[in-house]
Amino acid sequence: MFFYTNHFLINTILNNDISKFMCIFQKTRLFIEKKKGFQVEAESLKNELNHNLHLLINELRLIVVYDVFNIDERLLERAITSVFSEPVTDDVTVETFCTTSLPYFAIEFLPGQFDQRADSASQCLKLLDPKSEAIIKSSKLFLFDDSVTEENLQRIKKYCINEVEAREKNMDILDASENVEIADILVFNGFIEFSEDEIENFRKTHGLAMSLEDILFVQNYFKNDEQRDPTETEIKVLDTYWSDHCRHTTFETEIEKVSFAPSLFQDKLQDAFNQYVELRKYVHGGKKPMTLMDLATICGKYERKSGNLEDMEVSEEINACSIFVDVDVDGKVEKWLLMFKNETHNHPTEIEPFGGASTCVGGAIRDPLSGRSYVYQAMRVTGAGDITEPVENTMEGKLPQCVISKTAAHGYSSYGNQIGLACTHVREIYHDGYKAKRMEIGAVVGAVPADYVRREKPTAGDIVIMFGGRTGRDGIGGATGSSKEHTETSLELCAAEVQKGNPPEERKIQRLFRNPEVTRLIKKSNDFGAGGVSVAIGELADGLEIDLNAVKTKYKGLNGTELAISESQERMSVVVAPEDVEIFIEHCRKENIEATVIARVTDDNRLKIKWNGNTIVNISRQFINTSGVRQKTNIKVNILETIRATSLLNLTAKDAKGLRKERKVLNLGNLFFATFAKILCAFAVKKLAKTNLQKHIESILSDLNIVSQQNMIEMFDSTIGATTVLMPFGGKYQLSETQASVQKLPVRNGYTDTCSILTFGYNPFISECSPFHGAQYAIIESMAKIVAVGGDYRKIRFTFQEYFEKLGKDEEKWGKPFAALLGALSVQNYFHLPAIGGKDSMSGTFKHLNVPPTLVSFAVATEKAYNIISPEFKKPENHIYLIKHKPDKFGNPNLNQLKEVFNFMVENIHNKKIISVFTCQFGGIIEALCKMSFGNNFGFDIHTQENLFCYNYGSFIVETEQKLTFEHANYLGKVADSFIINDEIIDKTACLKAWQS
Repeated sequence: MFFYTNHFLINTILNNDISKFMCIFQKTRLFIEKKKGFQVEAESLKNELNHNLHLLINELRLIVVYDVFNIDERLLERAITSVFSEPVTDDVTVETFCTTSLPYFAIEFLPGQFDQRADSASQCLKLLDPKSEAIIKSSKLFLFDDSVTEENLQRIKKYCINEVEAREKNMDILDASENVEIADILVFNGFIEFSEDEIENFRKTHGLAMSLEDILFVQNYFKNDEQRDPTETEIKVLDTYWSDHCRHTTFETEIEKVSFAPSLFQDKLQDAFNQYVELRKYVHGGKKPMTLMDLATICGKYERKSGNLEDMEVSEEINACSIFVDVDVDGKVEKWLLMFKNETHNHPTEIEPFGGASTCVGGAIRDPLSGRSYVYQAMRVTGAGDITEPVENTMEGKLPQCVISKTAAHGYSSYGNQIGLACTHVREIYHDGYKAKRMEIGAVVGAVPADYVRREKPTAGDIVIMFGGRTGRDGIGGATGSSKEHTETSLELCAAEVQKGNPPEERKIQRLFRNPEVTRLIKKSNDFGAGGVSVAIGELADGLEIDLNAVKTKYKGLNGTELAISESQERMSVVVAPEDVEIFIEHCRKENIEATVIARVTDDNRLKIKWNGNTIVNISRQFINTSGVRQKTNIKVNILETIRATSLLNLTAKDAKGLRKERKVLNLGNLFFATFAKILCAFAVKKLAKTNLQKHIESILSDLNIVSQQNMIEMFDSTIGATTVLMPFGGKYQLSETQASVQKLPVRNGYTDTCSILTFGYNPFISECSPFHGAQYAIIESMAKIVAVGGDYRKIRFTFQEYFEKLGKDEEKWGKPFAALLGALSVQNYFHLPAIGGKDSMSGTFKHLNVPPTLVSFAVATEKAYNIISPEFKKPENHIYLIKHKPDKFGNPNLNQLKEVFNFMVENIHNKKIISVFTCQFGGIIEALCKMSFGNNFGFDIHTQENLFCYNYGSFIVETEQKLTFEHANYLGKVADSFIINDEIIDKTACLKAWQS
């Protein structure tokens, strides 16, 4: 074994004397270690290992290793202190082989996985010397004190090495050779004559996401239409096109019959279903199949047909929601396009947290970016199991919850911070169901002057240009992988599915698309999301001829199939007229972006892909657009069968989790419905007789879904771009949580007061009891948060994220998303505020575990910045009110009353009578009062008989300098210096400590 035992700082190199090293510069190794006082990462990892693995490591040294090949000695001399290290903070050692007896191991990326550190170093070398052909590989070396035993070293390796992306590095090897053997494209001889059993075996053997019916449909097409056997690439391309991720197979399944189990909820469910049927008649005469997709989009189609959705941009490009908004710029009103999108990377983040989460935000960005907008605002909403669970309790085939959560946060923040995106609202939701598969959602907003954007249908002869980052094996099969159920083997077999984002490259595209001379050349654009070349370019026109030999690659050895389906965040494709090709490529060159002509538009309605002179894909567009065999299902909505621990009224959060683990299903019949309104507001409620008020408040504030997430939130840059209106925390002490992301629109030259507001709503504990109610309250929560910061709810447009278990053929499982979408429809239809976008992910299953029924509502609205308010209490002696929403006796929201409440709130915030607001969420009234107090170190003196711990969704705690006269305004008391409830003094310091625990 080789290593070094002492630091050997290369003073000779720093003094420009490199002669003694010249013999090794064609093949050398650099060790870069932080000096004492700067070893933050090493110290943090040591503490993490000691805590999670119950170790007593005294010393951990973390060294970045660069293997450098084919580098000029003078370039290396310059690069050591300008590329590979910082002289102030780093010690550098140049050695090829050294020895040590101390415990150690090194980690490197798997072959084919993108190494951003090495790539960045290579690009920096080219800045120093454009002729440089140096090859760089990076790794990390971990060196421990001799108290670490071999057994503990193996435990540490298992903890640190995620086999999806990395492996242990053999430090004996210093080699840059690449495997350049390129696999041929197979033709599946005999495919069209396979029996049904042989076809099913073929489907399983090749790990296809499509169903048996789909692959039989493919067989019939090639046998009768093409009269030939398919190529490997054709099968993979169709599998990608027809994946649930790309073509929403589950959501497009035809619903033949719907039934509702008898219950006191049946009338509400039936009423919502009747509304859906009436909307179908009006929109398309009920002629289209009934599907979850139809149910999810019908309100938007109704509002548009009724003339109530004139702000929505309508075009063939549907990568992001797009609405027209008025923006004041230096006193003049300009027409802009506001684009927003939510994106999930649940599957990739579950198996490779850093890469999955980083490409979640990258994927969210690329959709509105492809629409030519500048993305300036981001939100992150995640779902995890108990991150305090001991690592040793981790299920087989899973990464520890704490590792997933922490590493994913690093991945998302790393990408967002590098690309320069303000992320002002970050929240993680905790529920045991997310141990089945993590939830990782990014939501972003972009904007662009409307006259920058050209939308035209491509015509024969138009040229497709591909530009941005190079293609690698990372991201291959990401669309189909995200459509599959997670299994114990996913960590071993899914390495290539996780993309490796390159934020600096995507940032170049952002700069490019801010130039109207560029955007006005583009007829149509698409990002390289799920499906890579085959889908990103394939969706641009009905007829295309694609040349894969034009694709620039990260390394040698990729064959045609890999080139066709590899995904990426930092690549884009555009259609331009032939005469605009050279000028577009020149604009790319100015931004240091590689661009190449990759395809031309034809008029034969076929997708043709060539590689090495051979046609490896030649499929009818009509056949591709079938999206496979439309599946059919019946649906039974049975809320009783979804109830877990319905007696939450008198349970602590821990008790509720215990009941869920035992998987008790309580058939409470009408008793359940009679108390559902109370259940909705029963989070972590003990009878106060069982405990004192102080301890109960501390218990609430320290619950995972209420406790401060400031350490995670502050990993994200909330100020970049100078558009931030509300910081993540308000008040003098920056401790009052803001409930929305608010950013001014990104006007480049001038001043604007127009801002966009982005919020979310979702509670998994309501949704697991009733997906119908869960969706209703998700929408209401997102609306209430818009109102709470000063936005006008009447301007809202929604986009939803659906995330459910694998449905299979189970009618009652299908009833869960159906019930959720019915609940969403009832609220949208009442307020005439439609969802104009969304994302579905229907693979949240691991063995016997399922994610909770999840419909997250994202709400977007524009407002003037002078109407925006922050949540912290402003001044002692100001009045505190509860503006209360009262659900009906069955827990259904009172929409008529909510409309009155929202109107009152908007009017009185805009006229400055209400100066701070917090809308109730997981911890109810007490959470709102405490969090409003923390920011300026104030308190409250209230007298009330209200249940302080109810959810109370749709209700608001408000601060005002004058008395309010409103039917639903309940006076609580005044802002004070202390915490006082019904004359009982509460220890404010202990409450803050509990919240920050």
